[in-house]
Amino acid sequence: MPLAFLPDLRLNYRDEGSGAPVVFSHALGLDLTMWDAVLPLLPPGLRLIRYDHRGHGGSDVPAPPYTMGALVRDAERLLDHLGVKDCVFVGLSMGGLVAQGLAVKRLDLVRGMVLSNTAARIGIESQWQARAQSVADTGMEAVADATMERWFSRRFRAEDRHLPWRERVMACQPDGYVGACAAIGGTDFYTPTASLTLPTLVLSGSEDGSTPPDLVRETAELIAGAEFRLLRGSGHLPPVDAPEAFAEALSGFLRRIGHV
Repeated sequence: MPLAFLPDLRLNYRDEGSGAPVVFSHALGLDLTMWDAVLPLLPPGLRLIRYDHRGHGGSDVPAPPYTMGALVRDAERLLDHLGVKDCVFVGLSMGGLVAQGLAVKRLDLVRGMVLSNTAARIGIESQWQARAQSVADTGMEAVADATMERWFSRRFRAEDRHLPWRERVMACQPDGYVGACAAIGGTDFYTPTASLTLPTLVLSGSEDGSTPPDLVRETAELIAGAEFRLLRGSGHLPPVDAPEAFAEALSGFLRRIGHV
């Protein structure tokens, strides 16, 4: 997979297809493969770009802590590197925070957003500090099982469908996870997100234990004209446990705003 050599960082990414650009930004502890089941279900004629956040997947792992400003700047520099303008930016959880920050900073890059299972603020800083400290002390095992319980429904876990995703969380570099926890914990986008007016689709999973539907809906209500959609039966990662529903919602949004 190609690497974008930024001045202080190498970012792993994939850039597939041609046409109107759609950019995908993944959740904490995962990588760009989170979108594997969704991309083949999208309409033809799109340029599909996905990348690994710093500290994740095949990207470099700087020493923690990280800031959300740095994560937003990484996305900004990657899109500038690839010559992307007027994309639809799809961000899930931590990636949704990046989407909000990038849209506020660079409207020339983002013409539409899909915010999935995210919020203008996720949790409280002390919660993220405690989680980061547990990983710093004992590794990813400290959070793997609790993460699966928050992310996936009981039925999904009973069928052992969560196990590959537990393995991916376990493969995350602890420094990357710790750094990203600091970025999430230090982020409050209520005021800047409320200033946004670009076309926005906000998705939530009815079984999401990380960003419950009421929290996600509250963020949708900050953005003038945003659409909110509840994916019933899905958890925190609809691209994983409900890829068809996620792709259908995304495809419909792309068509409604004339992006495909």
